[in-house]
Amino acid sequence: MENKGELLNQLRIDRNKVEPMSRTPWIIALVVVVALAAGGVYWWMSTSARAFEVSAVSAVAPSAAGGSPETVLQATGYVTARRQATVSAQITGTLSEVLIEEGEHVDAGQVLARLEDTAQQAALAQATAQLAQARALVGQNEAQLAQAERDLSRQQDLIERKLVSQQALENARTQVDSLRAQLNSQRRTIDLAAAQLRSAQVQLDYTTVRAPFAGVIIAKAAQVGEIVSPLSAGGGFTRTGVGTIVDMDSLEIEVDVNESYINRVTPGAPAEAVLDAYPDWTIPARVIAIIPTADRGKATVKVRVGLEQKDPRVLPDMGARVSFMEQASQPASAREVPKGVLLPASAIVQRDGRSVVFEIDGERARSRPVVPGQSVGDLRLVEGIANATRVVREPPAELADGARITIK
Repeated sequence: MENKGELLNQLRIDRNKVEPMSRTPWIIALVVVVALAAGGVYWWMSTSARAFEVSAVSAVAPSAAGGSPETVLQATGYVTARRQATVSAQITGTLSEVLIEEGEHVDAGQVLARLEDTAQQAALAQATAQLAQARALVGQNEAQLAQAERDLSRQQDLIERKLVSQQALENARTQVDSLRAQLNSQRRTIDLAAAQLRSAQVQLDYTTVRAPFAGVIIAKAAQVGEIVSPLSAGGGFTRTGVGTIVDMDSLEIEVDVNESYINRVTPGAPAEAVLDAYPDWTIPARVIAIIPTADRGKATVKVRVGLEQKDPRVLPDMGARVSFMEQASQPASAREVPKGVLLPASAIVQRDGRSVVFEIDGERARSRPVVPGQSVGDLRLVEGIANATRVVREPPAELADGARITIK
């Protein structure tokens, strides 16, 4: 019985005894906190170290961009030259002189380069000698023909007096005909020699490279000692051009207009152009032509815009923005200029329920709140940033204030 009592006492639960708490939940919680902290640190480091590749655009004041009530469309494009040529020699040869440098103004017909012309000079001398020889032979044949004609005249006189035979007269006449034929043949030889001389002179002229029109040298493509050829050669050792010349008076702007808005553009309509390099400078312009074809990939139509003012600041391949205008119904001084600046609509994004743009500050993007206004073509008026401020054209969704960026 005592053993049973002891057994019952062992099975009895002591409610006053305090069991030690398990450490497992605390360990799990600590692991979760550490993982979250590590993830946050990793996200912050990856975000701060990542550089977003973006494109930039400058804000333009409406007065400078033609953002008046008569503006019907805005489009962007580039300055192009209607007359631009890469000048090369018409024959293959080695350059002996290159007389141009980038930025140099040249006149039409000015010598730009020369090739080695030893072979051409020799060919010209040979052709000159052949022409002189042919002319000398013509003189000899003329003298022989004159003597033969005198002999024929004497034979005719003698035959009338029956002092010579008829055969002697026929031989004299045959001699005259033969010499006359030789003289005509030799005269044709002179024509052939003269043609060969002209050909040799043309080949010699081909060794001199001249400017086809007046303009500015924008690229020097070859140096003395290099081989140039009008045809492309394999191996990369032969140049196909000596330099590139641009007629600065032929500069114009080509823009791509969305085909949905091409009905707003008409040939001859007034326009205003603003270069990206000079956002405060307005250039009067006019629509030259609408190219009668569309780009199915971009759904755009190319429009040529002529600049009505020539200026040395306008350079080929510069970016430009063109405002297509209606005919002004009132003088420019009476127009009301909207407040704010013009930006592409894609530059305005939403962050925390606010409209912001990302200003480019060196290698960082700074968030700037703005107040969007009316749309002007593909652009939009905004208030909150200054004119000429450079902003990100299409901010990525992950782009945050202070993020690192690189400009395309």
